[in-house]
Amino acid sequence: MYINSSYKNHSVLDFKDKSKPLIVGSCGTYRLSLQPKLPTYRPRGRVDFQIIYIASGRAYFHFDSPENETIVTAGNIVLFRPKEFQKYEYYGVDKTEVYWIHFTGSDVKNILRKYGFPDDRRVFAVGTSLEYERVFKRIILELQRCQDDYEEMLALLLRYLLIIFRRELTREHVLKNEYLDREMETAVSYFNENYNRDINIEEYAASRGMSVSWFIRNFKKYAGATPMQFVTSIRITNAQMLLETTNYAVNEIARIVGYDNPLYFSRLFHKQKGYPPSQHRKRN
Repeated sequence: MYINSSYKNHSVLDFKDKSKPLIVGSCGTYRLSLQPKLPTYRPRGRVDFQIIYIASGRAYFHFDSPENETIVTAGNIVLFRPKEFQKYEYYGVDKTEVYWIHFTGSDVKNILRKYGFPDDRRVFAVGTSLEYERVFKRIILELQRCQDDYEEMLALLLRYLLIIFRRELTREHVLKNEYLDREMETAVSYFNENYNRDINIEEYAASRGMSVSWFIRNFKKYAGATPMQFVTSIRITNAQMLLETTNYAVNEIARIVGYDNPLYFSRLFHKQKGYPPSQHRKRN
């Protein structure tokens, strides 16, 4: 097992210090290979904050109680706050490598919120990056060498680490939004092209690899209506245009916009426009 760590004032004791907004207390790394297990158990937690970055392998966390187990894989960080129950293990068989940092200060909560770490979450998917490892190693070295203004440098490096974590978190969110928007745009285009055909929402969602409930929920957020409400609106709008600009019979217009039952079409039209189709044509 490879270990490299460093502590402020060479003390392994955790501490609470509010003399400055952000203070780094310790930092280190573990890399397991042959050792079967490396456990940590702190039933009362610590008085400072801690971030654990899983660079490779996986870690086994027991949030809130020893019975709960959450497997956290490479590319995630875990954030512990003061006095939170801590129990977690690393195993050699997983070839786990982690970096950790402890910090305190008078404004830590606000700083974490500012950089995208809400109070009610512990695990954040930030991806794997050699840049993360480089920053952690720089922090370890700063704590070991204690050069001029090293405390200020440590705080700056930790802020930098939080910023690049946030950028990755934001990027993932943007990618998810781009996927969602692209799927909803595809659906809108499909409905506009095929509104007068027999559209099955369940079949469409399945064809795009989506559950029907997820698709309907997100389509409504995107378009302001459920898929079938959207399709119905297109049909009625086009029927209105045909009533006002052509001499087609109401039955024929119903068929053109996708309704085999003209009575059902008339009821829908009346409900949306306030008048039955024939009366709408006379009024216009």
